[in-house]
Amino acid sequence: MLLSLFTLAALATTSVWSLPSSRYVQHEKRHVLPQGWRRTHRMPPYEVLPIRIALTQGNLEKGYDYLMDVSHPDSPNYGQHWTAKQVAETFAPAPESVDAVMEWLQKFGISADRISRSQSLGWLQFNATVTEAESLLKTTYHVHRHHTGKPHIACDSYHIPEHLRPHIDIITPTVHFDTKVEQVQEKRTLPSTTASRTAAVGIPVHTNAALEITNPFNGFKPKKGPNVDIEGLLDELRECNTHITPICLRALYRFPSGFTANPKNSYGIAFLQSDLDLFFANFSRRQVQRTPIINLINGAVVQTTDQSFAYNGESDLDLEYAMTLVNPQKVTLYQVGDLIQGASFNNFLDAIDASYCTYEGGDDPLQDATYPSPFPGGYTGPQNCGGFAATRVISTSYGYNEADLTAPYEIRQCNEYMKLGLQGTTFLYSSGDAGVAGNGRQCIVLNGTFNAGGSGMFNPAFPSTCPYVTAVGATQIRPGASITEPEEACETVIFSGGGFSNVFKLPSYQSAAVSSWFANHPPPYNASRFNNTQQARGYPDISANGANYVVAANGIFTLVYGTSASTPVVGSILTLINEARFAVGKGSVGFINPTLYAHPDDLNDITIGNNPGCGTPGFSCAPGWDPVTGLGTPDFPKLLARFLSLP
Repeated sequence: MLLSLFTLAALATTSVWSLPSSRYVQHEKRHVLPQGWRRTHRMPPYEVLPIRIALTQGNLEKGYDYLMDVSHPDSPNYGQHWTAKQVAETFAPAPESVDAVMEWLQKFGISADRISRSQSLGWLQFNATVTEAESLLKTTYHVHRHHTGKPHIACDSYHIPEHLRPHIDIITPTVHFDTKVEQVQEKRTLPSTTASRTAAVGIPVHTNAALEITNPFNGFKPKKGPNVDIEGLLDELRECNTHITPICLRALYRFPSGFTANPKNSYGIAFLQSDLDLFFANFSRRQVQRTPIINLINGAVVQTTDQSFAYNGESDLDLEYAMTLVNPQKVTLYQVGDLIQGASFNNFLDAIDASYCTYEGGDDPLQDATYPSPFPGGYTGPQNCGGFAATRVISTSYGYNEADLTAPYEIRQCNEYMKLGLQGTTFLYSSGDAGVAGNGRQCIVLNGTFNAGGSGMFNPAFPSTCPYVTAVGATQIRPGASITEPEEACETVIFSGGGFSNVFKLPSYQSAAVSSWFANHPPPYNASRFNNTQQARGYPDISANGANYVVAANGIFTLVYGTSASTPVVGSILTLINEARFAVGKGSVGFINPTLYAHPDDLNDITIGNNPGCGTPGFSCAPGWDPVTGLGTPDFPKLLARFLSLP
């Protein structure tokens, strides 16, 4: 199992409470009161609290090895992906964890008939008075009030018997702030970003931080360039260095215009029809009036009210290119969350894997959307837990700063990508558009805040730093160059996101490549800039062109830039490879990183360019893997031959 590089302060504490029958230790602690909140008074002892205990999942320490067993090209079990039932049974909490916690609760007078258990046994829930909860957890509950008037119940820390530490992940409500504070923003109401508990590298986590991906002005969104007149561009490869169209991408990466549509194959994008038809009419005429398969999750709608690039540019870009490049294979659009709260990746994962709804106590109401919605006008139906199938390839062009979220939150989500990889799903995430800086080109300063990007620590992206996803960077055709010449790192409008995690360790499949880069091309920065331990997960893994895409958005053609463009291109190529494997009776490629790193010659190495940020030139491209463009760009014939040669 890949563990956080940084030990949580709560796990390092030596605070002890003594009882005749057990030694209590501090389990979690909140060091500062969140910004905007003040403590008002003690909770009355007779008030009732809904206590939830997240149990430690079983066999997570073996998850990496399980995934390598079905994903590494040298494994005799390559491609023998697991069923959902196998995954659920393998990672269910050990019976001794359930028994140990139940015994503890019953000794404190919480009888078994008061305790409910989730279907997956991932958590235990019961109601307790404040007096019971304070005695059980050796803590004190207070009412806190936000400056907007919103109340919240929390404690500063809590304790559990030492022997239960291996069996319990978290308990709520405790140190976590789960109150959502409404804040009016342009065009719609979104939850606020009021600071709360400590994130991965000491940054205060913000309430609903995970919902920022639904903000139309999120820094991961594609960047709009000038509007363009497409006359003279159609089917013209001579203009690819200034205007990328589907034919340019097919020429760059040597892949065909389409295979047959196999019912076993599927490609998901995590849309205004008029824009699709405008694009298809000019670049893929046979697809006019074709639509994606639309999965609406947690009250989602096909948004057509706000017709602007900020709201529709991302889906227009992803769908126009994905649907054109994999035609006639159908593409699935996952639309998640209502127009009030939006949604997080966790809310999406809940919908495609019901067990994730309750895994380690379920989603974090501090950082994820809660359904039924507590807000006026929000979705009032139940949360979607399961009911939606995961496609074989899922391409996502959004992301967070790794420092936006807590390390336990990120580890929990990362483990879910491992479980879905075991089932044969490929997850692709864009690496970001600000080089070594984060969303909005922000960097991290020593006092635990973000700055405007002129200095400070590099700010890695999540989920790209999760070792169980494939992170996609961006390249460009060199100015004035032809389509047959080598590309360079994208330095037009955006810079390819890349760097090293502050949470996840270096996975073995990547260790040789990262070690070689440090040995042969050491960067001129020390630990004050980035995690230079040489033991951290590096990203991206792969890249594709991310500059000058011609996109139909809101009735006109415009140029678009970003890893939001490169990611669905890689997803399209993998979907075509899956199509070829299904045609000869094989399964999907699943988690591709071990194969990519074992055979880097199957990609086009990128050796020119940088990814500036934080007042530095960033990292530099070099022969082999580098934290700018990863292993390089796809070479479709080589990758196709490689994956067809595997079982």
